[in-house]
Amino acid sequence: MIFTLGINHHSAPLAIRERVAFHAESLQQALHNLIGAKPVKEAAILSTCNRTELYCAAESPALAVDWLSDYHRIEHHQIKPYLYTLDQPEAVRHAFRVASGLDSMVIGEPQILGQMKDAMRVAEEAGTLGTSLHKLFQRSFAVAKEVRTTTAIGANTVSMAAAAVHLAERIFESVGEQRVLFIGAGEMIELCAAHFGAQKPRQITVANRTLERGQALAARYEGNAIRLDELADYLPQHDIVVSCTASPLPIIGLGMVERAIKARRHRPIFMVDLAVPRDIEMEVGELDDVFLYTVDDLAQVVESGLESRQAAVVQAEAIITQQVESFLHWLDGRETVPLIRSLRDTAERMRRHEIEHAMKLLAKGETPELVMEQLSQRLTNKLLHAPTHELNTADASERSELLHAATRLFHLHKAD
Repeated sequence: MIFTLGINHHSAPLAIRERVAFHAESLQQALHNLIGAKPVKEAAILSTCNRTELYCAAESPALAVDWLSDYHRIEHHQIKPYLYTLDQPEAVRHAFRVASGLDSMVIGEPQILGQMKDAMRVAEEAGTLGTSLHKLFQRSFAVAKEVRTTTAIGANTVSMAAAAVHLAERIFESVGEQRVLFIGAGEMIELCAAHFGAQKPRQITVANRTLERGQALAARYEGNAIRLDELADYLPQHDIVVSCTASPLPIIGLGMVERAIKARRHRPIFMVDLAVPRDIEMEVGELDDVFLYTVDDLAQVVESGLESRQAAVVQAEAIITQQVESFLHWLDGRETVPLIRSLRDTAERMRRHEIEHAMKLLAKGETPELVMEQLSQRLTNKLLHAPTHELNTADASERSELLHAATRLFHLHKAD
Protein backbone atom coordinates (compact mmCIF):
# COMPACT_ATOMS: atom_id res chain seq x y z
CA MET A 1 0.00 0.00 0.00
CA ILE A 2 1.21 3.50 -0.85
CA PHE A 3 0.74 6.22 1.75
CA THR A 4 1.94 9.78 2.33
CA LEU A 5 2.87 11.25 5.69
CA GLY A 6 3.55 14.96 5.74
CA ILE A 7 3.42 18.47 7.03
CA ASN A 8 3.09 21.58 4.85
CA HIS A 9 2.25 25.27 4.75
CA HIS A 10 -1.46 24.45 4.93
CA SER A 11 -1.15 22.36 8.10
CA ALA A 12 1.68 23.98 10.04
CA PRO A 13 3.44 27.32 10.63
CA LEU A 14 7.06 27.86 9.62
CA ALA A 15 8.29 27.33 13.21
CA ILE A 16 7.04 23.73 13.07
CA ARG A 17 7.99 23.03 9.44
CA GLU A 18 11.61 23.95 9.94
CA ARG A 19 11.93 21.44 12.78
CA VAL A 20 11.09 18.49 10.51
CA ALA A 21 12.95 19.63 7.40
CA PHE A 22 15.60 17.36 5.89
CA HIS A 23 18.87 18.77 4.60
CA ALA A 24 19.92 17.66 1.12
CA GLU A 25 23.19 16.12 2.27
CA SER A 26 21.41 13.91 4.85
CA LEU A 27 18.52 12.65 2.70
CA GLN A 28 20.11 9.40 1.56
CA GLN A 29 21.12 8.46 5.09
CA ALA A 30 17.62 9.30 6.32
CA LEU A 31 16.11 7.04 3.66
CA HIS A 32 18.42 4.17 4.64
CA ASN A 33 17.46 4.76 8.26
CA LEU A 34 13.74 4.70 7.45
CA ILE A 35 13.95 1.53 5.36
CA GLY A 36 16.28 -0.21 7.81
CA ALA A 37 14.55 0.64 11.07
CA LYS A 38 10.93 0.14 10.08
CA PRO A 39 8.95 -2.31 7.91
CA VAL A 40 8.84 0.14 5.02
CA LYS A 41 9.43 -1.47 1.61
CA GLU A 42 9.92 1.70 -0.44
CA ALA A 43 10.46 5.34 0.52
CA ALA A 44 11.14 8.81 -0.88
CA ILE A 45 11.37 12.12 0.99
CA LEU A 46 10.26 15.47 -0.43
CA SER A 47 11.56 18.33 1.71
CA THR A 48 11.15 21.96 0.60
CA CYS A 49 10.59 25.32 2.26
CA ASN A 50 6.85 24.62 2.27
CA ARG A 51 6.60 20.91 2.96
CA THR A 52 8.19 17.75 4.30
CA GLU A 53 6.55 14.58 3.02
CA LEU A 54 7.37 10.88 3.23
CA TYR A 55 6.11 8.81 0.31
CA CYS A 56 6.16 5.15 1.36
CA ALA A 57 5.07 1.70 0.30
CA ALA A 58 4.30 -0.20 3.51
CA GLU A 59 1.58 -2.07 5.35
CA SER A 60 0.83 0.78 7.78
CA PRO A 61 1.84 4.43 8.16
CA ALA A 62 1.81 4.32 11.99
CA LEU A 63 5.48 3.41 12.39
CA ALA A 64 6.55 6.15 9.96
CA VAL A 65 5.01 8.75 12.27
CA ASP A 66 7.14 7.46 15.14
CA TRP A 67 10.20 7.37 12.91
CA LEU A 68 9.78 11.02 11.84
CA SER A 69 9.42 12.08 15.47
CA ASP A 70 12.43 10.04 16.60
CA TYR A 71 14.64 11.10 13.67
CA HIS A 72 14.17 14.81 14.37
CA ARG A 73 14.11 14.28 18.15
CA ILE A 74 10.74 15.93 18.54
CA GLU A 75 8.13 14.83 21.03
CA HIS A 76 5.31 13.04 19.24
CA HIS A 77 2.62 15.31 20.68
CA GLN A 78 4.44 18.40 19.38
CA ILE A 79 4.04 17.52 15.71
CA LYS A 80 1.06 15.16 15.64
CA PRO A 81 -1.55 17.98 15.39
CA TYR A 82 0.15 19.25 12.22
CA LEU A 83 0.71 15.92 10.45
CA TYR A 84 -1.50 14.49 7.76
CA THR A 85 -1.55 10.83 6.76
CA LEU A 86 -3.03 9.92 3.39
CA ASP A 87 -3.93 6.34 2.51
CA GLN A 88 -3.46 4.94 -0.98
CA PRO A 89 -6.18 6.65 -3.06
CA GLU A 90 -5.67 10.07 -1.46
CA ALA A 91 -1.88 9.65 -1.40
CA VAL A 92 -1.90 9.15 -5.17
CA ARG A 93 -4.19 12.15 -5.69
CA HIS A 94 -1.97 14.24 -3.42
CA ALA A 95 1.19 13.36 -5.36
CA PHE A 96 -0.49 14.32 -8.64
CA ARG A 97 -1.73 17.62 -7.17
CA VAL A 98 1.66 18.48 -5.70
CA ALA A 99 3.48 17.81 -8.98
CA SER A 100 0.92 19.91 -10.87
CA GLY A 101 1.37 22.87 -8.52
CA LEU A 102 -2.17 22.70 -7.13
CA ASP A 103 -1.01 22.25 -3.54
CA SER A 104 1.62 24.99 -3.64
CA MET A 105 1.54 28.32 -1.85
CA VAL A 106 1.59 29.86 -5.32
CA ILE A 107 -0.93 27.89 -7.39
CA GLY A 108 0.64 26.56 -10.57
CA GLU A 109 4.26 27.35 -9.68
CA PRO A 110 6.65 25.06 -11.58
CA GLN A 111 9.50 24.77 -9.06
CA ILE A 112 7.87 21.96 -7.06
CA LEU A 113 8.03 19.65 -10.09
CA GLY A 114 11.83 19.92 -10.16
CA GLN A 115 11.93 19.33 -6.41
CA MET A 116 9.86 16.15 -6.80
CA LYS A 117 12.23 14.95 -9.52
CA ASP A 118 15.14 15.58 -7.16
CA ALA A 119 13.37 13.57 -4.43
CA MET A 120 12.89 10.67 -6.84
CA ARG A 121 16.53 10.83 -7.96
CA VAL A 122 17.84 10.78 -4.39
CA ALA A 123 15.61 7.81 -3.53
CA GLU A 124 16.83 5.97 -6.63
CA GLU A 125 20.44 6.62 -5.66
CA ALA A 126 19.71 5.44 -2.12
CA GLY A 127 18.11 2.26 -3.44
CA THR A 128 14.80 2.90 -1.66
CA LEU A 129 12.62 3.50 -4.73
CA GLY A 130 10.82 0.33 -5.80
CA THR A 131 8.37 -0.39 -8.60
CA SER A 132 5.30 1.20 -6.96
CA LEU A 133 6.85 4.53 -5.98
CA HIS A 134 8.84 4.75 -9.20
CA LYS A 135 5.61 4.40 -11.15
CA LEU A 136 3.87 6.91 -8.84
CA PHE A 137 6.51 9.59 -9.45
CA GLN A 138 6.71 8.94 -13.19
CA ARG A 139 2.93 9.16 -13.48
CA SER A 140 2.95 12.34 -11.35
CA PHE A 141 5.34 13.98 -13.81
CA ALA A 142 3.17 12.91 -16.75
CA VAL A 143 0.05 14.30 -15.06
CA ALA A 144 1.82 17.60 -14.33
CA LYS A 145 2.81 17.87 -17.99
CA GLU A 146 -0.77 17.22 -19.13
CA VAL A 147 -2.14 19.79 -16.68
CA ARG A 148 0.32 22.46 -17.82
CA THR A 149 -0.20 21.85 -21.54
CA THR A 150 -4.02 21.58 -21.50
CA THR A 151 -4.94 24.22 -18.89
CA ALA A 152 -3.90 27.78 -18.07
CA ILE A 153 -2.72 26.81 -14.59
CA GLY A 154 0.78 28.15 -15.24
CA ALA A 155 -0.22 31.31 -17.07
CA ASN A 156 0.90 34.55 -15.41
CA THR A 157 1.88 32.65 -12.29
CA VAL A 158 3.21 34.81 -9.46
CA SER A 159 6.37 33.07 -8.30
CA MET A 160 7.98 33.30 -4.90
CA ALA A 161 10.76 35.32 -6.50
CA ALA A 162 8.33 37.75 -8.13
CA ALA A 163 6.52 38.11 -4.82
CA ALA A 164 9.82 39.05 -3.16
CA VAL A 165 10.34 41.85 -5.71
CA HIS A 166 6.79 43.03 -5.15
CA LEU A 167 7.41 43.26 -1.40
CA ALA A 168 10.65 45.18 -1.97
CA GLU A 169 8.75 47.71 -4.06
CA ARG A 170 6.55 48.43 -1.05
CA ILE A 171 9.62 49.48 0.94
CA PHE A 172 11.70 51.26 -1.70
CA GLU A 173 10.44 53.63 -4.36
CA SER A 174 12.72 51.95 -6.91
CA VAL A 175 14.50 48.62 -6.64
CA GLY A 176 16.79 49.89 -9.38
CA GLU A 177 18.38 52.33 -6.90
CA GLN A 178 19.21 49.65 -4.31
CA ARG A 179 22.08 47.26 -3.65
CA VAL A 180 21.02 43.60 -3.47
CA LEU A 181 22.76 40.80 -1.57
CA PHE A 182 21.88 37.18 -2.32
CA ILE A 183 22.94 34.52 0.18
CA GLY A 184 23.23 31.10 -1.41
CA ALA A 185 23.41 30.09 -5.06
CA GLY A 186 20.75 27.39 -5.38
CA GLU A 187 17.71 27.24 -7.64
CA MET A 188 15.56 29.59 -5.53
CA ILE A 189 18.30 32.22 -5.35
CA GLU A 190 18.84 31.92 -9.11
CA LEU A 191 15.13 32.64 -9.64
CA CYS A 192 15.26 35.61 -7.28
CA ALA A 193 18.39 36.92 -8.97
CA ALA A 194 16.63 36.78 -12.32
CA HIS A 195 13.65 38.77 -11.03
CA PHE A 196 15.66 41.35 -9.11
CA GLY A 197 18.21 41.53 -11.93
CA ALA A 198 15.44 42.53 -14.31
CA GLN A 199 14.99 45.69 -12.20
CA LYS A 200 18.64 46.70 -12.87
CA PRO A 201 19.69 47.33 -9.25
CA ARG A 202 22.79 49.44 -8.56
CA GLN A 203 24.73 46.42 -7.37
CA ILE A 204 24.32 42.65 -6.99
CA THR A 205 26.45 40.60 -4.61
CA VAL A 206 26.30 36.83 -4.11
CA ALA A 207 27.51 35.28 -0.86
CA ASN A 208 28.03 31.54 -1.03
CA ARG A 209 29.90 28.82 0.80
CA THR A 210 31.54 27.81 -2.50
CA LEU A 211 33.02 31.01 -3.93
CA GLU A 212 33.30 29.64 -7.49
CA ARG A 213 29.57 28.92 -7.69
CA GLY A 214 28.78 32.34 -6.28
CA GLN A 215 31.03 33.96 -8.86
CA ALA A 216 29.31 32.07 -11.68
CA LEU A 217 25.90 33.40 -10.61
CA ALA A 218 27.15 36.96 -9.94
CA ALA A 219 28.82 37.11 -13.36
CA ARG A 220 25.42 36.87 -15.09
CA TYR A 221 24.45 40.24 -13.60
CA GLU A 222 27.87 41.89 -13.61
CA GLY A 223 27.97 41.50 -9.84
CA ASN A 224 30.59 40.27 -7.42
CA ALA A 225 30.82 37.28 -5.08
CA ILE A 226 31.97 36.90 -1.50
CA ARG A 227 32.40 34.05 0.96
CA LEU A 228 29.84 33.47 3.69
CA ASP A 229 32.38 34.31 6.37
CA GLU A 230 32.56 37.84 4.91
CA LEU A 231 28.84 38.56 5.44
CA ALA A 232 29.32 40.74 8.52
CA ASP A 233 31.60 43.12 6.58
CA TYR A 234 29.36 43.39 3.49
CA LEU A 235 25.89 43.39 5.08
CA PRO A 236 25.86 47.15 5.91
CA GLN A 237 26.49 47.97 2.24
CA HIS A 238 23.26 46.37 1.00
CA ASP A 239 19.65 47.52 1.11
CA ILE A 240 18.00 44.25 0.05
CA VAL A 241 19.01 40.82 1.36
CA VAL A 242 17.55 37.56 0.03
CA SER A 243 18.71 34.35 1.66
CA CYS A 244 18.07 30.69 0.89
CA THR A 245 20.70 28.16 1.93
CA ALA A 246 20.65 24.61 3.30
CA SER A 247 22.30 25.62 6.56
CA PRO A 248 20.82 23.84 9.62
CA LEU A 249 21.46 26.96 11.74
CA PRO A 250 20.84 30.69 11.12
CA ILE A 251 23.57 32.44 9.10
CA ILE A 252 22.56 35.97 10.07
CA GLY A 253 22.09 36.65 13.76
CA LEU A 254 20.55 39.53 15.67
CA GLY A 255 23.92 41.02 16.64
CA MET A 256 25.19 41.07 13.06
CA VAL A 257 22.12 42.95 11.85
CA GLU A 258 22.18 45.40 14.77
CA ARG A 259 25.76 46.32 13.88
CA ALA A 260 24.80 46.67 10.21
CA ILE A 261 21.89 48.99 11.05
CA LYS A 262 24.16 51.13 13.17
CA ALA A 263 26.73 51.35 10.35
CA ARG A 264 23.92 52.30 7.93
CA ARG A 265 22.78 55.05 10.29
CA HIS A 266 19.38 53.38 10.51
CA ARG A 267 18.62 53.33 6.81
CA PRO A 268 16.12 50.44 6.36
CA ILE A 269 17.06 46.95 5.20
CA PHE A 270 14.60 44.73 3.38
CA MET A 271 15.26 41.03 4.09
CA VAL A 272 13.62 37.93 2.65
CA ASP A 273 14.37 34.57 4.28
CA LEU A 274 13.27 31.74 1.96
CA ALA A 275 15.16 29.01 3.81
CA VAL A 276 13.70 26.24 5.95
CA PRO A 277 15.11 26.08 8.60
CA ARG A 278 15.52 29.85 8.68
CA ASP A 279 18.77 31.57 7.66
CA ILE A 280 17.93 34.74 9.59
CA GLU A 281 17.16 34.71 13.31
CA MET A 282 13.49 35.53 13.83
CA GLU A 283 14.38 38.23 16.42
CA VAL A 284 15.85 40.29 13.56
CA GLY A 285 12.30 41.06 12.43
CA GLU A 286 11.66 42.95 15.66
CA LEU A 287 14.24 45.64 14.82
CA ASP A 288 12.73 49.00 13.85
CA ASP A 289 14.75 49.47 10.67
CA VAL A 290 14.43 45.92 9.34
CA PHE A 291 11.61 44.59 7.16
CA LEU A 292 11.94 40.80 7.41
CA TYR A 293 9.69 38.44 5.45
CA THR A 294 9.58 34.63 5.47
CA VAL A 295 8.04 32.17 3.00
CA ASP A 296 4.77 32.27 4.92
CA ASP A 297 4.60 36.05 4.61
CA LEU A 298 4.72 35.75 0.82
CA ALA A 299 1.36 33.97 0.85
CA GLN A 300 -0.42 37.31 1.35
CA VAL A 301 1.24 38.72 -1.77
CA VAL A 302 0.24 35.89 -4.07
CA GLU A 303 -3.29 35.40 -2.73
CA SER A 304 -4.73 38.03 -5.05
CA GLY A 305 -3.88 36.01 -8.13
CA LEU A 306 -5.81 32.91 -7.11
CA GLU A 307 -9.24 33.89 -8.39
CA SER A 308 -8.06 34.22 -12.00
CA ARG A 309 -6.77 30.67 -11.91
CA GLN A 310 -9.82 28.93 -10.49
CA ALA A 311 -11.17 27.84 -13.89
CA ALA A 312 -7.84 26.26 -14.69
CA VAL A 313 -7.80 24.57 -11.28
CA VAL A 314 -11.19 22.96 -11.97
CA GLN A 315 -9.89 21.62 -15.28
CA ALA A 316 -6.72 20.37 -13.64
CA GLU A 317 -8.66 18.58 -10.88
CA ALA A 318 -10.73 16.76 -13.49
CA ILE A 319 -7.57 15.55 -15.23
CA ILE A 320 -6.13 14.40 -11.92
CA THR A 321 -9.30 12.50 -10.96
CA GLN A 322 -9.15 10.55 -14.21
CA GLN A 323 -5.45 9.82 -13.81
CA VAL A 324 -5.89 8.70 -10.19
CA GLU A 325 -8.42 6.09 -11.28
CA SER A 326 -6.03 4.87 -13.96
CA PHE A 327 -3.12 4.60 -11.54
CA LEU A 328 -5.17 2.81 -8.87
CA HIS A 329 -6.25 0.32 -11.52
CA TRP A 330 -2.57 -0.30 -12.28
CA LEU A 331 -1.83 -0.79 -8.57
CA ASP A 332 -4.70 -3.28 -8.23
CA GLY A 333 -3.26 -5.17 -11.17
CA ARG A 334 0.10 -5.34 -9.39
CA GLU A 335 -1.53 -7.43 -6.64
CA THR A 336 -2.29 -10.23 -9.12
CA VAL A 337 1.26 -10.41 -10.46
CA PRO A 338 2.52 -13.03 -7.92
CA LEU A 339 -0.53 -15.23 -8.58
CA ILE A 340 -0.14 -14.96 -12.36
CA ARG A 341 3.56 -15.78 -12.06
CA SER A 342 2.77 -18.82 -9.90
CA LEU A 343 0.10 -19.97 -12.37
CA ARG A 344 2.50 -19.69 -15.29
CA ASP A 345 5.29 -21.47 -13.39
CA THR A 346 2.93 -24.35 -12.57
CA ALA A 347 1.81 -24.64 -16.19
CA GLU A 348 5.42 -24.53 -17.38
CA ARG A 349 6.42 -27.39 -15.06
CA MET A 350 3.52 -29.46 -16.39
CA ARG A 351 4.53 -28.67 -19.97
CA ARG A 352 8.18 -29.64 -19.43
CA HIS A 353 7.17 -32.88 -17.69
CA GLU A 354 4.87 -33.88 -20.54
CA ILE A 355 7.48 -33.01 -23.17
CA GLU A 356 9.99 -35.28 -21.41
CA HIS A 357 7.37 -38.05 -21.28
CA ALA A 358 6.61 -37.64 -24.98
CA MET A 359 10.31 -37.69 -25.93
CA LYS A 360 10.73 -41.00 -24.11
CA LEU A 361 7.80 -42.50 -26.00
CA LEU A 362 9.26 -41.37 -29.30
CA ALA A 363 12.61 -42.91 -28.34
CA LYS A 364 10.82 -46.22 -27.77
CA GLY A 365 9.46 -46.12 -31.27
CA GLU A 366 5.90 -44.92 -30.71
CA THR A 367 4.36 -43.15 -33.70
CA PRO A 368 4.46 -39.35 -33.61
CA GLU A 369 0.70 -39.18 -34.12
CA LEU A 370 0.04 -41.30 -31.04
CA VAL A 371 2.58 -39.40 -28.95
CA MET A 372 1.08 -36.03 -29.90
CA GLU A 373 -2.41 -37.27 -29.05
CA GLN A 374 -1.28 -38.50 -25.64
CA LEU A 375 0.70 -35.32 -25.00
CA SER A 376 -2.31 -33.08 -25.63
CA GLN A 377 -4.66 -35.27 -23.57
CA ARG A 378 -2.31 -35.57 -20.58
CA LEU A 379 -1.50 -31.84 -20.58
CA THR A 380 -5.18 -30.88 -20.84
CA ASN A 381 -6.10 -33.23 -17.96
CA LYS A 382 -3.36 -31.88 -15.73
CA LEU A 383 -4.22 -28.23 -16.41
CA LEU A 384 -7.92 -28.80 -15.72
CA HIS A 385 -7.58 -31.21 -12.79
CA ALA A 386 -7.33 -28.59 -10.01
CA PRO A 387 -10.18 -26.29 -11.15
CA THR A 388 -12.42 -29.28 -11.96
CA HIS A 389 -11.76 -30.82 -8.55
CA GLU A 390 -12.59 -27.54 -6.78
CA LEU A 391 -15.85 -27.17 -8.72
CA ASN A 392 -16.92 -30.74 -7.92
CA THR A 393 -16.10 -30.57 -4.22
CA ALA A 394 -17.27 -27.02 -3.48
CA ASP A 395 -20.20 -26.62 -1.09
CA ALA A 396 -23.33 -24.70 -2.02
CA SER A 397 -22.06 -21.38 -0.65
CA GLU A 398 -18.88 -21.51 -2.76
CA ARG A 399 -20.19 -23.17 -5.92
CA SER A 400 -21.99 -20.15 -7.39
CA GLU A 401 -18.94 -17.92 -6.91
CA LEU A 402 -16.58 -20.53 -8.41
CA LEU A 403 -18.88 -21.14 -11.38
CA HIS A 404 -18.97 -17.40 -12.09
CA ALA A 405 -15.18 -17.11 -11.77
CA ALA A 406 -14.55 -20.13 -14.01
CA THR A 407 -16.90 -18.76 -16.65
CA ARG A 408 -14.97 -15.47 -16.72
CA LEU A 409 -11.49 -16.97 -16.48
CA PHE A 410 -12.00 -19.51 -19.26
CA HIS A 411 -14.38 -17.40 -21.41
CA LEU A 412 -17.09 -20.06 -21.25
CA HIS A 413 -20.60 -19.76 -22.59
CA LYS A 414 -23.67 -21.56 -21.25
CA ALA A 415 -24.94 -24.34 -23.49
CA ASP A 416 -28.24 -23.70 -25.26
